[in-house]
Amino acid sequence: MEILIVLLVLVVVTLYKGINIVPQGEEWIVERLGKFSRTLFPGLNIIVPYIETIRQKISTRDIILDIPKQEVITKDNAVIHTNAVTFIRVTKPENAIYGVEDFKLAIQQLVMTTLRSILGEMNLDEALSNREHIKSKLKSQIIDDVADWGVTVKSVEIQDIAPSPSMQASMERQAAAERERRAIETIAEGNKNAMVLEADGKLASAEREAAAQIKLANASAEAIRVVALNTQNNELPVMFLLGEKYINSLEKISQSTNGKFVIYPADLQMAIKGLLGGVLK
Repeated sequence: MEILIVLLVLVVVTLYKGINIVPQGEEWIVERLGKFSRTLFPGLNIIVPYIETIRQKISTRDIILDIPKQEVITKDNAVIHTNAVTFIRVTKPENAIYGVEDFKLAIQQLVMTTLRSILGEMNLDEALSNREHIKSKLKSQIIDDVADWGVTVKSVEIQDIAPSPSMQASMERQAAAERERRAIETIAEGNKNAMVLEADGKLASAEREAAAQIKLANASAEAIRVVALNTQNNELPVMFLLGEKYINSLEKISQSTNGKFVIYPADLQMAIKGLLGGVLK
């Protein structure tokens, strides 16, 4: 009776070890006496108990592999922080198990070193503005290596590329200085344009004033000439014109805020005549 019970238990254990149901999205690696035998696919599978064993269960779904943040020195000696995420899928489980000790850790380290190498060949501005180029170059450089491990790289995404805190502070100071310089240049340019316009205005005003003085002088000379011609050197009309100018001048002097007293000659006519006589000689 005891032997029967032992045999029954042995049969149950053997069936338990020999019958395996592989769930969808997984593949199991089977070893026979320590050597790779075959891969079990989703569904009902039977192995030889005590001779064959399940070495490892591999997920064939997409695996999200986080790449830790790391410091990278760019070509122009700027320090930046970057991290990424990689989407991979195991296509050959036997290669993923026997080709590398830990395929997840291996891919993580490979992505980190390759990303550091790519960014080290770029300047800071290139690294900050060429994220798509970095992603494409990174994927193309690691795809052949991970293929040997039975893994396909679906996508590589750069999560963040940012300067270090000290570099950010320097960039902010540089940007502030650049904005201040542009503001000073704008103000200086505006002042220069204003001074040029003001000088042009003064020049135009002076030119017009000079032209007006010339016209007035020519008009006065023409008036004297016409009067002298019509009066046949009679000095009375000329004295009248000169007297009129003299009176106008005295009137302007009297209207000046600095002029307190205006003295008229006792004999205005003789004074004008004397002036005329000095001119006609």
